[in-house]
Amino acid sequence: MQFTDSHCHLDFTEFQHELPQLLTQCQQRNINRIIVPAVNPDHWQRVLSLPAITNNSAVSISCSLGIHPWYLILQDNSLSNEKTNNIDPAYHEQQLKQALQQQSYNNSDNNIVAIGECGIDVFKAKNNTESERALTDNLNLQQAFFEMQLCIAEQNNLPVIIHHCQSHHLILPLLKKIKLSQCGVIHAFSGSYQQAKAYVDLGFKLGIGGTITYERSKKTINAVKRLPLTSLLLETDAPAMPPFGQQGLINTPLNLLTVFKALSIIRDEPEAIIAKQIESNVETLFFNR
Repeated sequence: MQFTDSHCHLDFTEFQHELPQLLTQCQQRNINRIIVPAVNPDHWQRVLSLPAITNNSAVSISCSLGIHPWYLILQDNSLSNEKTNNIDPAYHEQQLKQALQQQSYNNSDNNIVAIGECGIDVFKAKNNTESERALTDNLNLQQAFFEMQLCIAEQNNLPVIIHHCQSHHLILPLLKKIKLSQCGVIHAFSGSYQQAKAYVDLGFKLGIGGTITYERSKKTINAVKRLPLTSLLLETDAPAMPPFGQQGLINTPLNLLTVFKALSIIRDEPEAIIAKQIESNVETLFFNR
């Protein structure tokens, strides 16, 4: 059986001193592909450099460029013009378009397979703003950035990697408004079967990670059990979101097998069938264009 970690932040500092050894361990466990989504412009070049840095590894590294909603959280404090310009959707739209064009022009073997990590996070906004007005302003900003990145994905025939937290009600209308030909993946899906089915009906896949290893996640586990196998991907979100029993520890892509074992218990299909279909899902979404 072969595996792909469809969402892992290998560019984060937690991995900077152990990347070669970690990739060797991944290879030994048949984790042969890792998709690394960038979270803001400061990370784009770091992520794009990973395939070259790790070119002696048998593990294939692919990249995604985007702006995570956590980097758009505004406080109630007044912002200088300089700070405001730094979070302007039009400015970052041009930045992202230029990065995509430059990578495509300079690299015939283009490793960019998606746009993201992007999305909307209501929970984070609520906990980092001190008034209803600030919350409304921030959610409007997050939606503007998300819509901008959806449009760029469609223009470049790329899928999107979507972050959500208490925001299905904001994300789904935008996905219905901007119908992506390549769709994408709802990263770290946690929610009900009805919410999951709404995404699947639009053609999206769901990223299944450490959440399903926690007994308390009954709603999500029930959804994953009932969904078509063709709609699922495996992911770790390393170094965040460790599986049950590893709380407080740094998560790694090696824990993809822990997620797979949990999924195999939830599902009725044999392990080999699950693994084969999920690899096919990854291939279809990210690599067959």
